Amino acid sequence: MSKQNWKPGTMINPLPAVLVTCASGGRTNMLTVAWAGTICTNPPMCSISVRPERFSHSLIKESMEFTVNLTTEQMAHATDWAGVRSGRDYDKWSETGLTPIPGVKVGCPSIAESPLAIECRVRSIMSLGSHDMFIAEVVNVVAEESLIDKETGAFMLERAGLINYSHGAYYRQGEQIGRFGFSVKKTGK
Repeated sequence: MSKQNWKPGTMINPLPAVLVTCASGGRTNMLTVAWAGTICTNPPMCSISVRPERFSHSLIKESMEFTVNLTTEQMAHATDWAGVRSGRDYDKWSETGLTPIPGVKVGCPSIAESPLAIECRVRSIMSLGSHDMFIAEVVNVVAEESLIDKETGAFMLERAGLINYSHGAYYRQGEQIGRFGFSVKKTGK
């Protein structure tokens, strides 16, 4: 198998396509973020990376809070639109038709149409170059009840129709091909 060397770049793909909601001083906004991820289990922490010139950057920096909203196939158009238009020029709530609901433990809204909202408080901000990384502690998770199995209590996020982002395109999540630990699981005789 032949390989090529490329110049350094951001090639970790696919990534979750999330809508980050934020608020400060009576202003609310949402922005599309693909550079988001889990960074710690205990305490639960995540990060998002945002360009300083983005309208939401100042809202997050002022309030030190944000909410990560997972997105679905039905939200794909709104997710893309919120990423290419600025909250300085548009009311993204009315333009996308998405519904804000009050935060539970943060002062910013989450998105009613999102199957999972992760409320976060910023612990630190790292200026990295083109982006600032907001490192945050997860303070609450809001899960869509229809995706919770009534018998087991398991969260069935695979039924949500989540979307991913890869090299400038959005994709539906695919089918499950294994479960954590399946490669070493002992089979019964």
